[in-house]
Amino acid sequence: MTAGPRFGYGTNGFTNHRLPEALAVLADLGYEGVALTLDTGHLDPFEPDLAGRTAEIAALLDRLGLAVVIETGARYLMDPWRKHAPTLLDDAPARRLEYLRLAVRVGADLGAEAVSFWSGVAPPGVPGAWDRLVRGCAEVVEAAAAAGVPLGFEPEPGMLVADIAGWRRLRDDLGGPPHFGITLDIGHCRCLEPIPVPDCVADVAEHLVNVQIDDMRRGVHEHLEFGAGEISFPPVLAALTAAGYRGLVAVELPRHSHDAPGTAARSIDFLRRAAKAAAGAPGDRDEDRW
Repeated sequence: MTAGPRFGYGTNGFTNHRLPEALAVLADLGYEGVALTLDTGHLDPFEPDLAGRTAEIAALLDRLGLAVVIETGARYLMDPWRKHAPTLLDDAPARRLEYLRLAVRVGADLGAEAVSFWSGVAPPGVPGAWDRLVRGCAEVVEAAAAAGVPLGFEPEPGMLVADIAGWRRLRDDLGGPPHFGITLDIGHCRCLEPIPVPDCVADVAEHLVNVQIDDMRRGVHEHLEFGAGEISFPPVLAALTAAGYRGLVAVELPRHSHDAPGTAARSIDFLRRAAKAAAGAPGDRDEDRW
């Protein structure tokens, strides 16, 4: 019997909760894992005693039975004035590189299934942004290889690497590192990829190490609750199963912290029903509801 998807939830949707409390809520709701964004208040990697704090979270994850991936989309952790700054594309990317190396270290200590990161937006008028990205990624690849941690690089609408084609170009320019995989955001596929969402899953199945899931509309980069966008989810979940993907499928709703427990509860209920429909369970086949 083929195993079904393992659902997780992103802590970037629980920013008003202390991290231990967020993890407890998610475990109580029945999630099997967490996509942990290293951020202010959520295992800040720049605060003292990172090793000790990481060990505490590792013990908590173990008690709660939660798997983990590491996300690095903290908005103002490194610069209180500029969102996501600096990136690997900036004139001075050292702080970003330090953050990513620390993320790899935390990932190794937590036994994370992947560490996820992205390119950033190319600064206006800056030449050689692509070369900067390749150089920076090469350093992260080296650190991850030494730590034995898989990397999931995420194409992000509006960033230098916005789509699957951009990820493939980057991987080729890095020399095809075996542990340089892809983080696939299902909503992003609907937003801008030229092929249907299930086909996106099949296209990158060999390199898929991390999945984010949310609803979205064509051409609009807005993470929506399930049912508020245009995606039919049973075919997506069926494609993930057919691809042999066994990693986390983590809900990515970073602007829903105001109602985090409610949103998380609705999300896992929706995904469980969609998974039953994907498996052809009687009474769950009407995709008009999805």
